[in-house]
Amino acid sequence: MHQPKRQPELVEGSLPVFVFPTELIFYADDQSTHKQVLTLYNPYEFALKFKVLCTTPNKYVVADAAGAVKPQCCVDIVVRHRDVRSCHYGVIDKFRLQVSEQSQRKALGRKEVVATLLPSAKEQQKEEEEKRIKEHLTETVFFEQSSQPENRTVPSGPSLLTVFLGVVCIAALMLPTLGDVESLVPLYLHLSVNQKLVAAYILGLITMAILRT
Repeated sequence: MHQPKRQPELVEGSLPVFVFPTELIFYADDQSTHKQVLTLYNPYEFALKFKVLCTTPNKYVVADAAGAVKPQCCVDIVVRHRDVRSCHYGVIDKFRLQVSEQSQRKALGRKEVVATLLPSAKEQQKEEEEKRIKEHLTETVFFEQSSQPENRTVPSGPSLLTVFLGVVCIAALMLPTLGDVESLVPLYLHLSVNQKLVAAYILGLITMAILRT
């Protein structure tokens, strides 16, 4: 005779808790947000009992802070903010939902939900819009910078001075050498061999400089 399989015993705190939303935001200038709903889901094959705890219970009213959830069902937990004052703006409070089997006392699962009171929904929307604009501008600037071609130095041609020196050296090499009697060029334009060697050396340097540019 086969004995029915026993469900494995759950360890304390190991059971996942499904609650929505996980964050409550109250706005001081919008009374419709002073009352919000937490929905607790039970996807399991056994019933759960739950309990809602809060770090600042004097600021909130929780309807049905304790109760039970049938298998594969859900319950709504109403949370009301009853202390809407400017000194509480931006303060983060926490709710803790503890669940356990109906026949047990130990908490099989826990889930925390944060709650915040903000001064104005319009101001919050404005801040979020400004944040989105800043992020968009940052992305645009980054895209423009990354899409710009790399700055490259355009190689420039030889300068006018270099060209002029080259022409002078060529002209010097074409002038007659001292001692050349048959030349029609005036004697003062006759260059010595050493002068022509200097002109040829300078012309070689200019040619190398032009080829490197």
